[in-house]
Amino acid sequence: MAKEKQEKEITIEEKLKSLYELQQVDSEIDRLRVLQGELPQEVKDKGDELEGLRTRLQNIEAEIKNLESQISERRVSIEQANAAIAKYTEQQKNVRNNREYDNLSKEIEFQSSEIELCQKRIKEHTLGLEVKHEEKAKTIKSIEEGMVDLNQKKSELNDILAETKQEAENLKARALELEKNIDERYLTAFNRIRKNAHNGLAVVTVERDSCAGCFNKIPAQRQLDIRLRKKIIVCEYCGRILVDPEMAEELKNRKKK
Repeated sequence: MAKEKQEKEITIEEKLKSLYELQQVDSEIDRLRVLQGELPQEVKDKGDELEGLRTRLQNIEAEIKNLESQISERRVSIEQANAAIAKYTEQQKNVRNNREYDNLSKEIEFQSSEIELCQKRIKEHTLGLEVKHEEKAKTIKSIEEGMVDLNQKKSELNDILAETKQEAENLKARALELEKNIDERYLTAFNRIRKNAHNGLAVVTVERDSCAGCFNKIPAQRQLDIRLRKKIIVCEYCGRILVDPEMAEELKNRKKK
């Protein structure tokens, strides 16, 4: 049992190799994302913009409907006022005294004022309708142009995704396989460093006695420890995990076979 357990244990060197290879795989995935450029975000932004325009169009249509309703109501009020004026005018012919006549005249005057007010409101609402119809036409045009732009961006993105789909799937599968050989704490550190590094590099080689990530000098003793592959060593300046160039070359040659 002890022997089986020992065989299953993963050495530091194997972990380092897995970390370095995982870095290479993730860098390739990053390269595919670069190929997509800003398209995914542009597609999302354009979709959000179109959603906003559609909401705006709905609001404009509701405002148009409300103005048309207001105009219809004012026209009904004018018809009712005209009917009342006709009725009061007819009644004036049969009044018994001046008081009744004056009261009817006041009613006619009131209804006439109502008609003027309604006509004024109809004119205002009609002008408002013209403005809203112009806004509606502009919004519809913006939506149509936005849809053309969105479809074009989607087509470009889909073409890129189609070209790189299989490669991306293979890389992701390989990344998951490599992660099985890496302790959780190292994997967490790896992801944290990658997130904070501007170039996404969490594991780098020692090149010309310097860290290939930040280019600061690595002490000779530290370089010796790195070559021994007995422990995981990070750059004291940038925090990246360091591996010796010979390991990188070994993995490169193994990949070619």
